[in-house]
Amino acid sequence: MNQLLVQYSYLQFLDFMTTLAFLVSGVREANPLVRFAIKYAPDPIIGLLAVKVLALGLGIYCWHYKRMQILARINILFAVVVAWNLAALILGTIHTL
Repeated sequence: MNQLLVQYSYLQFLDFMTTLAFLVSGVREANPLVRFAIKYAPDPIIGLLAVKVLALGLGIYCWHYKRMQILARINILFAVVVAWNLAALILGTIHTL
């Protein structure tokens, strides 16, 4: 399996976990697609999982059709998103220390 797809899958998992941490903390989701899925799913976690399954499908599509440059760029984007989410979570909880 291509290393880019493994990285992509891992970043999707990290994004899922940090988004879940936001939801548990009461922070509103910024992504309109995810917000829609969370709002209209029977359970917010199911909505979030549905978006991540779709995202994994897109990653597999890119890998299968040799769109490695797109996959590499998306990995950079999601690495930044995960870092941003972690920073926001840390900054949001500093006042409780």
